[in-house]
Amino acid sequence: MPPLKAVGVDPMGALTCHKIYDISVLLGESNADYPGDTPYSRSFDSSIKEGASYSLSTLIMSAHAGTHIDAPAHFIEDGRTIDLYPPSRFILKASVIPIEDSQSIKPEELQGLEMEKGEAVLFQTRNSRSGLSRSGRFSEDYVYLNEDASEICISSGVGMVGIDCASIERYGLEGDPVHRRLLENDVLILEGLDLGGVPPGRYYLSCLPLRIKGGEASPVRAVLCPVE
Repeated sequence: MPPLKAVGVDPMGALTCHKIYDISVLLGESNADYPGDTPYSRSFDSSIKEGASYSLSTLIMSAHAGTHIDAPAHFIEDGRTIDLYPPSRFILKASVIPIEDSQSIKPEELQGLEMEKGEAVLFQTRNSRSGLSRSGRFSEDYVYLNEDASEICISSGVGMVGIDCASIERYGLEGDPVHRRLLENDVLILEGLDLGGVPPGRYYLSCLPLRIKGGEASPVRAVLCPVE
């Protein structure tokens, strides 16, 4: 999507940002609920349009609705929960990496890439280019991260891996090995991104979650600011 014109500050407080890419999907319109998750819904308890003095709405949704962060507790017994991470873990440098393979993210496309320790790597795939990531429709045919490529991410020491679909895992894969391997190595997973129109390159990423006590995941508002 085109960048919003705005002014912000990078995580180190040193850079004025004039382009901000909002890479979150719009809840209630472009989010795709994963099968089995509680669907997103919003109802009004009170509405100005119906003569009330104020509007008040109720949200019902999974913690994995739309653009969201998975913490280790999602798959690891007694794993770290979302509220135990400092905010700095969600404000970090990131690389947007284009993936040409139309089926999965494989090791071949990661060879030679500089993935910095503690930073985020965001995979821009067919999911974004085709519009699937923002269609509001779930499809089993999405580009996912395969197991061998996930091991490269782990060995590179990245702190977060992001993808432009509802799940980083191949649909129906038993045991969820990619989730488990990443999370047991404290690599956070950012899912449900829309990277359409975002140029590959280096960015500052902000994807702060809600501070949910004991939360295994949380929706986020994810934005990118180019490193200039």
